[in-house]
Amino acid sequence: MSTELSQEARPASVSRWRRPSLVLALLAVAQFIDVLDVTIVNVALPRIQRDLHFSGNNLQWVVSIYVLFYGGFLLFGGRIADAWGRRRTFVTGLAVFGASSLLAGLAPNTVVLLALRATQGLGAALMAPAALSLLTVAFPAGRQRDIALGIWGGLAGLGGVFGVIIGGALVDHFSWPAIFFVNVPVIAVLVALSPVILSESRAPSVAGRLDVAGPVLATLGLFTLVFAVIRTDAVSWGSWSTLSALGGAFALLVAFVLVENRHAHPMLPLSMLRSRSMSLGIVMLGLNGSVILTAFFLNSTFLQMVWRTSALRAGVDFVPMGIGAIIGAVVSGHIVTRVGTRPVQLLGSLMTGLGLVFLTQVSVTGSYVATMLPGFLLFGLGITTLGVSTQLAAMARVTHDLAGVASGLVNAAYQVGGAIGLAVVTTITTAHVTHALAMGTSAPRALGSGYHLGVLVALGLAAANALMALATPNVRPTPQQVRGLV
Repeated sequence: MSTELSQEARPASVSRWRRPSLVLALLAVAQFIDVLDVTIVNVALPRIQRDLHFSGNNLQWVVSIYVLFYGGFLLFGGRIADAWGRRRTFVTGLAVFGASSLLAGLAPNTVVLLALRATQGLGAALMAPAALSLLTVAFPAGRQRDIALGIWGGLAGLGGVFGVIIGGALVDHFSWPAIFFVNVPVIAVLVALSPVILSESRAPSVAGRLDVAGPVLATLGLFTLVFAVIRTDAVSWGSWSTLSALGGAFALLVAFVLVENRHAHPMLPLSMLRSRSMSLGIVMLGLNGSVILTAFFLNSTFLQMVWRTSALRAGVDFVPMGIGAIIGAVVSGHIVTRVGTRPVQLLGSLMTGLGLVFLTQVSVTGSYVATMLPGFLLFGLGITTLGVSTQLAAMARVTHDLAGVASGLVNAAYQVGGAIGLAVVTTITTAHVTHALAMGTSAPRALGSGYHLGVLVALGLAAANALMALATPNVRPTPQQVRGLV
């Protein structure tokens, strides 16, 4: 039973701190750090590879294992927050995230770093849904909440933009551990202030036994699937180890479906997937996540390992992509209420594809301004135009009692799809680069040809999204639904 004092019974010194504006500031900083950590790692990858001796294909695990655990436990984190207490879950997530960040900066080898990146993802999965719930509770429905959510989401977008710049500066001046250490003092302050600023809350309707088996089986199944794909750089698809890993992944995911179907309070109500806009939306968001993570990975390594730019310069080069993404999110939110989601999805797919076409023209001795700059701008515009319209289409017909689960599901689809797509692309490109080097091709040209192949695969994923958009229902969300997302 909650021992929280009522608003009237709290000491005045405490009540003054629990203002909605301070709640928003604290939660927005937490969201900024959460998103920052996804992009900040990308510019440090070449230095991490050199210092910890990652193989070319295993390097992507630094990104993939984080988003796998983040996406795999996201719905579980929301469920725990509602049942156990949102503030308590938020602070626990912060503490796990901060401690694993500190230890990740001290990691002596690849295994330890990957284990800590997985722990970071788990901390983020506890922190993010609890933060959104706390923000929703702190502001009444209507204009105040819409503005708060807009600021919260806007800072998340800025976290993505500034992550690559901050990461580049830290790597150049202090080496890669600094990208993890920078989280620690900020999170320590957030942990200290949370009991003062945030009020505890929980959902009184949440009852019954928590579904622990569901997220564990889903995450293990997806982890095994990604592992099986990555292993094909060393063994064939028909080898016993690959087939057994794929079989294990399939068995774990089937077990997940069976558990969710029989659990009284499942993490994921499977009935939600009967909606065509939701089921297709999940796949499209997964493909979009694949394209985004692939683009970040390929371009950050190309800029530093082929063009030999500094980590800071590589981060600055990514800024046009972030600016395009922010513009795309805002503009698509205004357009979608007038023409519906399907035309905007097609427009987003087209701009994403055109951006990737520009990136196919990048050469070992080419110009950033002529190829990469317009490619980044168009790509940034396209990914959020597609992402916002697809998320709105998926959420538009969800009932109020399932809104939280649906929101977590579409976010998890992006994270998990990104991890799987990145595994596929890096496996293909690594095999191509290894073959080119064995044939006597110089390292820059081999890496350049691998980059082009990876961009072409990403272009194929964007084309698949365009085809799927043709099959989706054309939904016209209300302005209120758009304000809740953009």
